[in-house]
Amino acid sequence: MVIHNNFQDFVLFLYVHMALADNYLHSSEEEVILDKMKKLFSAETDMKKKFDEAFIHYQSLDHKTIMDIIKATFKHFDQVKFTQKYKVYTDMYDVVNADGKVEESEKIALEALKEIIDINVEAKKA
Repeated sequence: MVIHNNFQDFVLFLYVHMALADNYLHSSEEEVILDKMKKLFSAETDMKKKFDEAFIHYQSLDHKTIMDIIKATFKHFDQVKFTQKYKVYTDMYDVVNADGKVEESEKIALEALKEIIDINVEAKKA
């Protein structure tokens, strides 16, 4: 199930996903995301509002479907280069490290994201 019309909105979704991997949004994680959003949404005037909307949308979803959404959306945006997808992965690492500690649930979420990126690379090679 693809729920994003553009890759930038999907990346914001991933930022929120990673920030909530430990079931808690730390203020430093939000600050890192807001900073990264400046590059993603350079024309946006109210980053906080956009973040809040993405956060509320994420929380409204059935969490059992989140990984299916992520997998389907990465496949949907197959024209996005691997280097750009890998940059998203490194950004996720920044988000989970923002509060100074990486919980086990965050490690698992990061690894799952890395596997999805790698799977899509392998699918493109085939």
